[in-house]
Amino acid sequence: MTQPLLLRGGRVIDPGHGMDRVADVLVADGKVAAVGPGLPTPEGADVRDVRGLVVAPGLVDVHVHLREPGNEDEETVASGARAAVAGGFTAVCAMPNTDPVTDNQAAVGFIVRQSVRAGLARVYPIGAVSVGQMGERLAEFGEMVGAGAVAVSDDGRPVVSGHLMRTALEYARTFGIPVADHCEEPTLAAGGAMHEGLVSTRLGLKGIPSAAEEIMVARDLLLAEHTGGHVHLCHMSTRGSVELIRHAKARGVRASAEVTPHHLTLTDAACEGYDTHAKMNPPLREAADVAALREALKDGTIDCIASDHAPHAYDEKEAAFDDAPFGIVGLETAFGVAHTELVLGGVLTLPELVARMSAIPAALFHLPGGSLAPGVVADICVLDVVTPWVVRSADFHSKSRNTPFANRDLVGRAVLTLVAGRVAHEREGVAGR
Repeated sequence: MTQPLLLRGGRVIDPGHGMDRVADVLVADGKVAAVGPGLPTPEGADVRDVRGLVVAPGLVDVHVHLREPGNEDEETVASGARAAVAGGFTAVCAMPNTDPVTDNQAAVGFIVRQSVRAGLARVYPIGAVSVGQMGERLAEFGEMVGAGAVAVSDDGRPVVSGHLMRTALEYARTFGIPVADHCEEPTLAAGGAMHEGLVSTRLGLKGIPSAAEEIMVARDLLLAEHTGGHVHLCHMSTRGSVELIRHAKARGVRASAEVTPHHLTLTDAACEGYDTHAKMNPPLREAADVAALREALKDGTIDCIASDHAPHAYDEKEAAFDDAPFGIVGLETAFGVAHTELVLGGVLTLPELVARMSAIPAALFHLPGGSLAPGVVADICVLDVVTPWVVRSADFHSKSRNTPFANRDLVGRAVLTLVAGRVAHEREGVAGR
């Protein structure tokens, strides 16, 4: 038996059960034992005074890239899991575009073992849709699910073949898992470095048109409707995609969608000065797209927020804009950016934000967590939503530093993260005994 832990006097937010009140949370034997005001202190309990702080289910990120195996200089399962708990995430789903690709039982098992060895955030592997992510033949879904995969995706590459995508949706349906797709028509996007618009024209950079995403969103939604499979649309970025998803959901299509903090807060203007830290795929779009994404997140058209954490080495991002890789790190800034821009900005309430970063993504991918109900696993984050802080990339737990939010003033960060009732991260001097 582990030592009980009592979180005393915090604002407890459990969106799945409609709870938002000042209360205590008792954790024992890795589970939530009780929630309520004035709970008695068990003998020998570790008591934490969290008055003025928010106690919420641990955050869940269904879209991260951890680079192991193959590019351990950029990130490992352990370093990514450390960054995750520092950001308040107790569970993350790792995309399969590793080297070699996570496209078989052994590769999935390796990620699971590395996660257990790290003993930090739970890392759930996502298996590849196709062998080697080559888009030619399906990987063995059943074996990967048996080894611990929670979804399939060729993220980093779209599933170009409509026939393969149809088959993937049908096959995945038998295992009760979603197919997560990177929606990009490759011939339209080829050679593009940023959003196709006035800024790309002014900078002399080849753009990626919004239609490149929207064509594949439309196709995936039609195939999901045809097969009855669950399609999960990764990192949505355009107002046209929002409308397509909205109409599909109204027809009852089994579709879910995610959006990143950067697509909710930044526009293609961030690429001015050829700043490669603003280079990502899908690219940052226009102000009208940001507004549409925010509204879609508010009304449930887009289900959840995911970081698309994509670490890269310093020298890679220091290349010319055309040559630099796409992607930014996001695990340690996701909540702060979302809280600052969306909650303090009046787009979402705090319980709504917690739902879209914990309960909803956990439910979509059938993961433990996302709840503070007595008896569930004690994956919990304690959040400071009052104290300002400055993003210092040198302080990241991630191995990489590629963020467009460096030196940004934010409000909202994790100060204590519990995984199965065990302290996985603690910011010194905040959640006191």
